[in-house]
Amino acid sequence: MTHLTIDAVRHGLQDLPSLPAVVMELLGSIDQEDVDISVLARKVSLDQALTAKTLRLANSPSSGLQVRVTTIQQAITFLGFQATRNLITAAAVTGCFPVGTCPGFDHRAFWRHSIATAACAKVLARRMRLNQDFAFTAGLLHDIGRLVLVTSYPEQYGAVLARCQREDHELLEVERAMLGVDHVMAGTLLAEHWQFSDTMQHAITYHHEPAAPGAGFLATIVHVANAIVHALDLARDDNELVPPVSMVAWTALGLSQEAYLHVFRETEMQFEEMSNALMA
Repeated sequence: MTHLTIDAVRHGLQDLPSLPAVVMELLGSIDQEDVDISVLARKVSLDQALTAKTLRLANSPSSGLQVRVTTIQQAITFLGFQATRNLITAAAVTGCFPVGTCPGFDHRAFWRHSIATAACAKVLARRMRLNQDFAFTAGLLHDIGRLVLVTSYPEQYGAVLARCQREDHELLEVERAMLGVDHVMAGTLLAEHWQFSDTMQHAITYHHEPAAPGAGFLATIVHVANAIVHALDLARDDNELVPPVSMVAWTALGLSQEAYLHVFRETEMQFEEMSNALMA
């Protein structure tokens, strides 16, 4: 199998589906405070499918709302702008990529894992008193590079998955050996192409290497959340392997055994509610 190059993967991004312009705007502005919320609410409302999915998520029990919201503006009023931006991003990204193009790739299991990692990252961020919305979005998008490879190179990626199943190897190793690039590299390229904020790009780039210089604490949270979710087997993937956990990252969170048990329980509850709303 011929190895892919970074340039080839970057070039192939032009052919991928693009997110709605308003979602690109939301992801690009994640670090900014001075965003005109009413303008964004109006723009989102023009996309009926996106609005419907966002409101279904806003009204799910995981959002904790005591009232039912029927417009994006109401969701922003009751949930806050950052939380609503999360929901809009989740609604858009989970419906963005084509399904069923790559042999052996379980699209549903992929999104179950991503949604569960988002839920767990949010729970961990709350315990760390960090921005829960950043953590949720980073958890949701951490493996987005897999969708790049699945969509752009379905046959080659199908061969990667078949070998993983046969030989019980870690996915990253097999991707590098067979393709010459891995899903982390592809995810970083997509994050640049979609103009994600630096905060989000670093979380995607370093979620397997949270101890790398410049990784940032968000990468630590996503790294630990990813491992927890694999261990809990929330994706219901038969070939699930728990990735190695960085002791630096695990120690940095400083949580007790009891605290982790609470995190596990809360992740499972939040995940079921979120996945029902997003994957209905």
